Amino acid sequence: MTRLRSRVAAALHRHPRIQATALLLPAGVWLAVFFAIPLAIMATYAFRPRHILGGVYPGWTTVHVARLVEPLYLAVLGRSVVLSLLATALALLVSYPIALVIVRSTRWRSFLLFLVVLPFWTSFLVRTYATIFLIRDTGLINQVLQAIGVTHQPLRMLYTPGAVLFGLVTGFVPFMVLPIYASLEKLDPALLEAAEVLGAPEWRRFVRVIWPLTLPGVVVGSLLVFVPSLGSFLTSDLLGGAKVELIGNLVQNQFTSARNWPFGSALSFLLLMVVMLGMLAQLRYTAAHAKGKTA
Repeated sequence: MTRLRSRVAAALHRHPRIQATALLLPAGVWLAVFFAIPLAIMATYAFRPRHILGGVYPGWTTVHVARLVEPLYLAVLGRSVVLSLLATALALLVSYPIALVIVRSTRWRSFLLFLVVLPFWTSFLVRTYATIFLIRDTGLINQVLQAIGVTHQPLRMLYTPGAVLFGLVTGFVPFMVLPIYASLEKLDPALLEAAEVLGAPEWRRFVRVIWPLTLPGVVVGSLLVFVPSLGSFLTSDLLGGAKVELIGNLVQNQFTSARNWPFGSALSFLLLMVVMLGMLAQLRYTAAHAKGKTA
């Protein structure tokens, strides 16, 4: 058995392509079984006649795909994209200072990173319910505002688009903080020292040195926030009170209450296409950034 293993290892070492294929095969099989095949099934469902009780009938039709260009669904998609972009921008404004503080704090760095990762230890549903208790009429924020005399009546924050935006930002901020922190940690302090010696003030050092060198982390973090925000349906259901319908809610309703699996599949692929466009933009930027470094 030992000789057989050594012979196999030697053969793989002599043929790097076979070695690479052997290493990638388990992941490839996993992606094929749990990703590619389900996507192929959904692709066929998008062109099948709808069964009134759920599922599909045999045959082919383009009715469900044609419905995607109706103004109602385009408006829902546009609202979802705008809200996701706003959530990404606000998450960036919140996360960049947090990442800067963590990098510059040598003594408390591990503890601060622990606090950033801590939300991952709880369910997203639990965190969303915690947000409800925070921003409802009798929640902590309204109690504090009334106690210090800022308002005399509770502010209506729950079941509004602002509540959905707040939930998306607070839910996905860790996904933005960690890539930016990784980029800041790799930053060479000698570059900042050189800029300071040359007389650059702190704001110019940030604009000309820190920001350009950490932009790849910003792009990755933005993608990690934008993609789940675009497909989120739980946040808008609980914090929006079913008044703020996003594309994720529309897909969920088609597969559950409406039992229109073909149209739900078509909507899913529309959402997937938007996500793929964002990922392609990120890949093109990464390639251009790497090319600029080597030039």
